[in-house]
Amino acid sequence: MLKYLSLLGFDPTKHTVRTEMLAGLTTFLTMSYILAVNPIILSDAGMDKGAVFTATVVAAVVATLTMALYAKMPFALASGMGLNAFFAYTLVISMGYTWQQALAAVLFEGIIFIILTIFKVRQAIVDCIPLDLRYAISVGIGLFIAFIGLKNGGIIVSSNATMTTLGPWTATSLIAMGGIILGAILLALKVRGALFYTILLMTIIGIPFGVTSVPESFTFVSLPSSLEPVALQLDFSRFLTLDFDYLIVVLTLLFMDLFDTIGTLMGASIGARMVDEEGNVPNLNKALMADAVGTTFGALCGTSTVTTYVESTTGIVEGGRTGLTSLTVALLFFVALFFSPVFLMIPSAATTSALFLVGVMMMRPVLHIDFVHFRTGMPCFVTMMMMPFTSSISEGIVLGMLSYIIVKICIGQGKSLSPMMYILGVLFVLKYVAPLL
Repeated sequence: MLKYLSLLGFDPTKHTVRTEMLAGLTTFLTMSYILAVNPIILSDAGMDKGAVFTATVVAAVVATLTMALYAKMPFALASGMGLNAFFAYTLVISMGYTWQQALAAVLFEGIIFIILTIFKVRQAIVDCIPLDLRYAISVGIGLFIAFIGLKNGGIIVSSNATMTTLGPWTATSLIAMGGIILGAILLALKVRGALFYTILLMTIIGIPFGVTSVPESFTFVSLPSSLEPVALQLDFSRFLTLDFDYLIVVLTLLFMDLFDTIGTLMGASIGARMVDEEGNVPNLNKALMADAVGTTFGALCGTSTVTTYVESTTGIVEGGRTGLTSLTVALLFFVALFFSPVFLMIPSAATTSALFLVGVMMMRPVLHIDFVHFRTGMPCFVTMMMMPFTSSISEGIVLGMLSYIIVKICIGQGKSLSPMMYILGVLFVLKYVAPLL
């Protein structure tokens, strides 16, 4: 048994099977909302909801298995939130592309990712990010996922006057707040599986209050829908016409996925101290390849861009450190194909505690950021604040790096920047300027 577990990076002197599998279960429960949300969003683009559910699961299984067996890291992958909204509401509904043409753009982006990863261009991009900014990425992700948790739990809501405000105290928000308090107490008592137990208990408590929805015709088992309506339904006609706007779409998808993935991998690894003395993430290039494979395979299955999930940090906090954690997530996704009614019962309020408390834990690297000198303090602050304010990890990284480059050049320290930083700076400027042309 241990011989096979070693293929996942498992070391019995450092890791335990129970901890790794519990971490995988926690990660899965925290990100399982995608099984309900992704089909709804992509169906708005005209895609078959049942087929999208199956495509979402199959793509997540393949991508996460690749992470487990190839990269041997505790990260899970699935169709990305934000990326799926961009796919449906921007590409299809606003810009007028068909969902088949949008899937072709996702496939092309995935192929570019594979090429960039093979030639270690993505690794070079990571290596050029200064250490202070790497710490800021981790802190920014913490703020971002805490914000997501509070929003999902109804603790904060939108406001016309102040953008966001404290929401009304309802059964949903009270259960979400109760989960945060309970989870904090269990973590303070150093209870193993604190986040998972909190999610489970809040889901059960939510049943009599109507927060956890149990259908009248509830069934535990259901056969998966066919992939046929969405699989291999790609339209490459826009490439043949050399549509400039369409190429910009591909580049936008590229930037969003690239920096979402890099940010998640670096931020979570630094927060969990899974890095070497220089702040480098082991097997990073292999983890990036898993992401690229997931995106490419997902497009063929019929779903939007697959990316590394920031919710993986919940499992890492529970002690997940090897591919056994991600293997557990992949197996649970496969089970979800047949037990979807059970998994779809978990309400957002039940996962609020996990997202918020992991956000608290990811604040630790802020102690290592040099805020004394403005040349590093300001770009780091931009990185941290723009992630939750723009609801995008990639935008936070791009704006933070751009401000870092500009400040360095303007104070006469441009020579300290690597050639890759200059290349990225030009690409970042084009990212914002190109849509205006």
